[in-house]
Amino acid sequence: MAKITLENLAHSYLPDPKSENDFALKELNHDWADGEAYALLGSSGCGKSTLLNIISGLLIPSQGRVLFDGTDVTMSPTADRNIAQVFQFPVVYDTMTVRQNLAFPLKNRGMDAAEIKRRVQRVGKMIDMEAELDHKARGLTADAKQKISLGRGMVREDVNALLFDEPLTVIDPHMKWELRTQLKQLHQDFGHTMIYVTHDQTEALTFADKVVVMYDGRVVQIGTPQDLFERPAHTFVGYFIGSPGMNLFEATIEGATARVGDTTVELGGTYVASGKTQLGVRPEFIRLSAGGTGIPAQINRVEDVGRHKIVRLTVEGHETNAVIGEGVDIPAGTDRISFAPEGINVYANDWRISAKGDAA
Repeated sequence: MAKITLENLAHSYLPDPKSENDFALKELNHDWADGEAYALLGSSGCGKSTLLNIISGLLIPSQGRVLFDGTDVTMSPTADRNIAQVFQFPVVYDTMTVRQNLAFPLKNRGMDAAEIKRRVQRVGKMIDMEAELDHKARGLTADAKQKISLGRGMVREDVNALLFDEPLTVIDPHMKWELRTQLKQLHQDFGHTMIYVTHDQTEALTFADKVVVMYDGRVVQIGTPQDLFERPAHTFVGYFIGSPGMNLFEATIEGATARVGDTTVELGGTYVASGKTQLGVRPEFIRLSAGGTGIPAQINRVEDVGRHKIVRLTVEGHETNAVIGEGVDIPAGTDRISFAPEGINVYANDWRISAKGDAA
């Protein structure tokens, strides 16, 4: 395992970048702790795979350094970094059996035959392919081949890091859950440093100790799933994490209060903000009422999804979502919403700001 340090790292695919907008990966400084499991999460084109390929050695960055346990490996080829990487689409040797495919990286390192057999048998069971170990890979389905790729990454116990680039794309939904669980167990058993690229928040939140959210080539937040849900550092994080995502309301910040339309909202702290200012409130913290105080709202429809109801509303001309517990009644004639104070986040120019005297 290794601590991975990214120092002043940035990358542009242009030969002579002139501005920050020319960079596919904006400048980044971060330590990936030895033995932790990370997920790189974001929509397509946000820079996830670019960052992973720089860490793996498939891409040399335009600027900055990559260090493994303090050793500069920026210019080192992938083979010298002692990593295992699993790609989006399966890479297997069709003429070999499943067993031979799994054993290949261990044989290349001259490992004892008995130990190779033990590890291959263990990983074969883990990926639910014990019965196919002596079958040729050629005739297998795409998801079976991807399981082999995953297994070849997991069979090594001495790697500095395991890197996964959207490895479950071709896997059927049931097996996705099984393999995520197995990867999590592998991490707990062996403590590898793992970095897992995905655009699927469920995969990221169930797999990782820390989630790295990327947007437009920039890391906008690194945190636990709870951090990302409760305190989104950027409006994109609030929108991208959660189903439905966080509601955003254009607001004028006036110290300890905000104005949303013609309604005053108490913020529970004093804020200094300029530029584009918004309140971010997750659907779970929206309260519904009929008459009285609150922000005018109109219910469009109610969706009962079993564990809770999703109430779709129009507020200040924008679609707004509220989540209501299954046993909670929606007030008859609902025409107002308010916010639970603990669920209000304040944003200036898309970045979360803290009240005076509060920690970030």
